[in-house]
Amino acid sequence: MSIVSEFREFISRGNVIDLAVGVIIGASFNAIVKSLVDQVIMPPIGLVTGGIDFSRLKWVLRPEDPTTEAVEQVAIQYGAFINTVIQFVLVAWAVFMLVKLVNSMRRKEAEQPPEAKPQPTATEVLLMEIRDQLKAQNGLQKDVRNDGAPTA
Repeated sequence: MSIVSEFREFISRGNVIDLAVGVIIGASFNAIVKSLVDQVIMPPIGLVTGGIDFSRLKWVLRPEDPTTEAVEQVAIQYGAFINTVIQFVLVAWAVFMLVKLVNSMRRKEAEQPPEAKPQPTATEVLLMEIRDQLKAQNGLQKDVRNDGAPTA
């Protein structure tokens, strides 16, 4: 098997396609959660904490020197870290709720008794009786001796 055909087989498997779809949806979901945290959740938290914008919170280790362009400010941006932690918690909560929903749906399916076989219609019952009688007659004819008397 050549590399190209092996790669084609690998790509065409359902698992790879499912994984690709999951990654794409996950990236989109990440953008939604980032927007939710930055634009919906953090402003009220900032308002409650006295108008603090968490994304701009930082500890400056070395301030920026305005006289030189080469030296940049060195800072620990703990506010951005707080935003990232909140995003993680929200994503984890959303994934947990999604898994919980899927698990509850699977439990409901497992609890349901299997569907009973449908009862045959009157026509089907009649046809089955005719079939059984024909089988019985054919079996009897095969057991008949040369003199015409059925065998016991």
